[in-house]
Amino acid sequence: ETPELLARTAPDVRDVFIAIAGGLALIIALSRRSKQTNTIAGVAIATALMPPLCTAGFGLATGNLNYFAGAMFLFTINTIFIALAAFVIIKFLKFPMVKYINSAKRKRIARLASFVAVLVFSGSIYMFVNLFKENQFKQAAQHLINDIKESGISIIDEVAENINYKNKSIKLVIYGYKIPKEELDNWEAKLFEYGLEQTKLIFQQGADDTDIRNEVKSLSDLYAQNQKIISSRDESIKEKEDRIKLLETELSKFYDTQIPFVQISKEAQINYNGLSNLSYAKMVQTNFKTTDTITVFNAKWYDTVPNTTNQKLLLKKWLKTRLNLDTLQLNNN
Repeated sequence: ETPELLARTAPDVRDVFIAIAGGLALIIALSRRSKQTNTIAGVAIATALMPPLCTAGFGLATGNLNYFAGAMFLFTINTIFIALAAFVIIKFLKFPMVKYINSAKRKRIARLASFVAVLVFSGSIYMFVNLFKENQFKQAAQHLINDIKESGISIIDEVAENINYKNKSIKLVIYGYKIPKEELDNWEAKLFEYGLEQTKLIFQQGADDTDIRNEVKSLSDLYAQNQKIISSRDESIKEKEDRIKLLETELSKFYDTQIPFVQISKEAQINYNGLSNLSYAKMVQTNFKTTDTITVFNAKWYDTVPNTTNQKLLLKKWLKTRLNLDTLQLNNN
């Protein structure tokens, strides 16, 4: 549905003047000797008669009888007043008239045509006045709605159905805080100031939601407190996790510095038959400038070993290589 379609379902007196203008264009064009003026006549008729017929067809196709009736009324207006305008010009230009043998029949047809023309013209005036009053009503209602909004009342954007001219009612849907009845009654009392004395002002709003809003606020505050507690717990857990990671790192470093002495002693016994005893310890020493931790091994050899000096050097070299140590002290007994 377009504005152009709707405009042809509610004709008024303005359409009468348009039809008269079309009829004048038609007869003036046909009264010229030039054949090119026939185009003007065709356009005048087409623009006046085709749109209402198309609208009437749309009304029949959609089952909307109001559209069909309004469009056919417009078609009737155009047909009658185009013919009337043409007849007036023909009389003015003194074209030869058809002679009726029966003068009574001619008068009867003339009276009938005049009656239909007056009836259609009166109907178009009535519809124009009704349309004018409806527009005034809608403008006044819109002015009232704007003032209500400016007063601080929240209104859902109104639709065309909320302003009903036929029922003389204005329906407004309010959201947000419940408006006191005294304030709403005050607006109803002001209707006469907008020219809406016989109009019914309907306010539609939900129940008082103050308690619900307070409950929602309490829940929001409780949620914020819980979030703060959870955040505090998360921070505490994170501190503990960091502490655990630090201890794990320190423990890993400690294990890295430990020497697998049992395995070393077994390998040393296999590689050096003359070794009777092997001990191990960590010794911390300082020169009063720096402090260092040194790995110390004590080795005892059987008396039967012929060359302990060479064995001692080989054992020390093997231990440094095996343990990947730069500094190592070996004491031999």
